[in-house]
Amino acid sequence: MTSPPPASNPTFHQLASDLVVLSARLTRAVRREVEHPAGARALSILDELGPSGVTALAVADRCSQPTMTATVKGLEEQGLVSRRPHPTDGRAQVVDLTDAGHAELARVRRSNAELVTARLADTHHTAEEVATAVAVMRDILRPDPQEDIL
Repeated sequence: MTSPPPASNPTFHQLASDLVVLSARLTRAVRREVEHPAGARALSILDELGPSGVTALAVADRCSQPTMTATVKGLEEQGLVSRRPHPTDGRAQVVDLTDAGHAELARVRRSNAELVTARLADTHHTAEEVATAVAVMRDILRPDPQEDIL
């Protein structure tokens, strides 16, 4: 096993930039071709963060609190999320995925996977190469243990 190239290597730096650009393009391509319901991003954020307040969801989605409040309201009306009083802040509520929300998110992710699988079928890449790409993305996205301290 070889060690990773140093981050100061210009080729490594360019590849890192390409990874960001291409992952964003893939996300946009999937969104253009797969119907995502309104609020799918909020469902995904809830899946990632677990039960959260509206403000935390807005921060994670980089939107305003009123925008997230409206999104959550729509998802709640569809039965995809539930809200309950915050255990320590009487003014706030905690939002969580319902069983229907988990099922809808799974449906969206299956649709995404079907599209990407079809695109991969038209390439020469092996399952092992795709697994490596997934492992790289997982490593990049792994939360920093120090974040909890700050």
